[in-house]
Amino acid sequence: MADVSFPPFKPIYDRAVEMKGGDAALKALLPKVKSPTDLAKIGDDRWLSGMTKRVFQAGFNWSVIEKKWPGFEAAFHGFDPHRCAMIHDAEMDTLLADTRIVRNGQKIDTVRRNAAFLLELAREHGSAARAFADWPSTDYIGLLALLKKRGARLGGSTAQYFLRGMGKDSLMTTRDVTAALIREGVIDKAPSGQRAMKTVQAACNQWMEETGLPLSHISRILAATIDTPHPGPDRTPL
Repeated sequence: MADVSFPPFKPIYDRAVEMKGGDAALKALLPKVKSPTDLAKIGDDRWLSGMTKRVFQAGFNWSVIEKKWPGFEAAFHGFDPHRCAMIHDAEMDTLLADTRIVRNGQKIDTVRRNAAFLLELAREHGSAARAFADWPSTDYIGLLALLKKRGARLGGSTAQYFLRGMGKDSLMTTRDVTAALIREGVIDKAPSGQRAMKTVQAACNQWMEETGLPLSHISRILAATIDTPHPGPDRTPL
């Protein structure tokens, strides 16, 4: 994609400022992005907790999961990866009867599988947190590919919500962001394959270099240029 040039970001930023009622109003919408140092300090149990929350929220009422979350933390032993990776079949049966959590067998099983995935990352990088912390924003789509390939139910928007929620610099390919990318001629439809995502990554890399802004801010600013009645995820504090 090195020979492809995308539209400059300043007109996009100016459009977002106008639509949001000023520079200060727009900046108030921008998500907080944690530094690699801060991300590396997050315990691997919190990464497993964050993964699990997004897996269970997918296709479900988010507020119900939030209300039940203390029960999830208790049922899964604080999401300690070593403990969760050892969940055996008898314990699975117990969890399937545990009213503190949402009793979806396939999603419950992702806790065990994603715990094993995090332990693998820890062996490879010293800690799973270190793996996420060191991954460059310029290869964000590579991180999404890793989560989809080696994680359980961590594809698509679930992975994006997970990374954004943890404070990792991230792009959300929401309806609004996609509409903005189509308007700017980066893509011609929702990005569903690696080729389209590479094009999106290349555009964002150009805009990050041009502006000095993190990927999360590029994402939110793109969303802010679309005037739609629905509350898309990149139009909230997430």
